[in-house]
Amino acid sequence: MKILIIYATTEGQTRKIARFMEDVLQESGHQVMIADATDEPPSPAGYDMAIIGASIHMQRYQNAIKHYIAEHVELLNAMPSAFYSVCLAIVSDIEDNREEAEEIAEDFIEYLRWQPIAIEHIAGALQYSKYDYFKKLVMRMIAKKQNRDTDTSQDYEYTDWAAVRDFVVDLVEEE
Repeated sequence: MKILIIYATTEGQTRKIARFMEDVLQESGHQVMIADATDEPPSPAGYDMAIIGASIHMQRYQNAIKHYIAEHVELLNAMPSAFYSVCLAIVSDIEDNREEAEEIAEDFIEYLRWQPIAIEHIAGALQYSKYDYFKKLVMRMIAKKQNRDTDTSQDYEYTDWAAVRDFVVDLVEEE
């Protein structure tokens, strides 16, 4: 199967997840093209499946991914496509936070009139080393409210790699 993965990232975790998906799919014998939405990514035409990912920051996704989906929504709706949303709220102990992240994804897809066959919510990372002073303070405050890691001298990854593997394996097995 020829698979296209397009992603948008802010600190790099969504790219890391896309690269992991690429490796899993290539190990299974699939041809995979991966591209950043900010770099003139290819059209989904000519691919058997498209997987698109983005991360939630300030309750929204990156503009580049929104523009990519809007430009190619007809092609995406005519083929098997899937969306993965990366957000720390997915591992929150606060149910409202998880529900809000899921609602943001649903509203985003509905707004774009996209009909992916699957939506996967994936926990991201607290990457204190990549934040400016202000963002580091804000993220530490959010992490403290959620009983998460607050030592800003290191980064913390919450991505469940086994679940990511299962997601992409299940996607290609269904098609």
